[in-house]
Amino acid sequence: MTDGPAAAPEAPEPLEPPDAPEQVAAIQRRTVRVLAAGQVLGGIAFGATVSLGALLAADLSGQESLSGLATASVTLGASLCAIPLARLAARRGRRTALTLGNLFALVGIAIVITAAALRVFPLLLVGVILIGAGNAGNLQSRFAATDLAASDRRARDLGTVVWATTVGGVLGPLMLTPGEAVGQLIGMPPLTGAYVFSIVAQIAALALYLVALRPDPLLIAQRLARSGEARRDHIVETDRSVAARYAMFAVAGSHVVMASVMAMTPIHLSHLAPEHVTLVVGTTIALHVFGMYGLSPLFGMLADRAGRIATILVGQALLAASLVLAAVAPDSQWTVLVALFLLGAGWSAATVAGAALLTESTLTARRPRRQGLSDTIMTFSAAVGAVLAGVVLSAIGYGGLALVALVVVVAVTVLSPYARRA
Repeated sequence: MTDGPAAAPEAPEPLEPPDAPEQVAAIQRRTVRVLAAGQVLGGIAFGATVSLGALLAADLSGQESLSGLATASVTLGASLCAIPLARLAARRGRRTALTLGNLFALVGIAIVITAAALRVFPLLLVGVILIGAGNAGNLQSRFAATDLAASDRRARDLGTVVWATTVGGVLGPLMLTPGEAVGQLIGMPPLTGAYVFSIVAQIAALALYLVALRPDPLLIAQRLARSGEARRDHIVETDRSVAARYAMFAVAGSHVVMASVMAMTPIHLSHLAPEHVTLVVGTTIALHVFGMYGLSPLFGMLADRAGRIATILVGQALLAASLVLAAVAPDSQWTVLVALFLLGAGWSAATVAGAALLTESTLTARRPRRQGLSDTIMTFSAAVGAVLAGVVLSAIGYGGLALVALVVVVAVTVLSPYARRA
């Protein structure tokens, strides 16, 4: 991994010594609250897109086989914009990058509604790609939570922001039915009514970041790194490239395992319980999402106390347990339910600890670029993994897919000693 010269940031935000450590702690607490609120609002918009995208794609294209392109387009948008938004954050701060992500999402929602009204399938995909670009900004919120975090709370603060995604992720899909009623009242195209709530949520998130994310945490961190103020408590100026690479690999590997198995689970369950498929799939995915986000503060505390690498390995153990269960008893609905919960929990542990490890293994000036690269690798690998998972599922079944995914877990585990290098 090669890091070019860091771009010069804008004029630093005001911070008055000699009370810099106390000020930094206060700014960090405010930042975490603002980011958590923004994640709730952004999650509402993104949750509606994930729920409606496949339905709109199938409706506009006239072919159910093309419905998966909506999900792929979201991932593509996130992959394409992760690095540019990270570079923008390095130059102008987190606030600018996050608000630009909100603007992308707003434009994308408008294009999706227009595509549904005109019934133009390619235009729909363009809109969904832009919504995915907005999600790239949401992903970077978790890194923003670490910019000024104290070393003994870094993973916990990150986990708190990740946890907030749970609220938006649950509320978004629940907006579908009332959204359709509202959409009909104001004459919106079918299947787009829930985007009324998405637009309101995105505008609120944009206003929140513009008004409340002040001073900008990354610009403050960059100033502290240059001056040495509060460094011992809040700024870790080390560059451990091997540890950073391992953190990227652990996050991407855990994400591709989670995404590939999760993507194929509804199809597998539809064969196990065709008469109750909606209930079974809904319950399983809900428990899986809770495992992903609901436990993240606990894994953050574990990472702060036991260490980043130890928590990544806890995540790999949970992922391995999930995959072994799925491989041993793939025809049991209850086993699949437990396996999907463990799958989400393993992802959460590895992602929270991996993001914290990446942050503190990178110089502040280079941090946004590496974080953007990590998100790009993570989202792109998940897209490829989801496509290949369908092929594997057709060839050797759900249990076979779990065993193939287990290879990635073993690789992340075996390579963990390299991350301890100085």
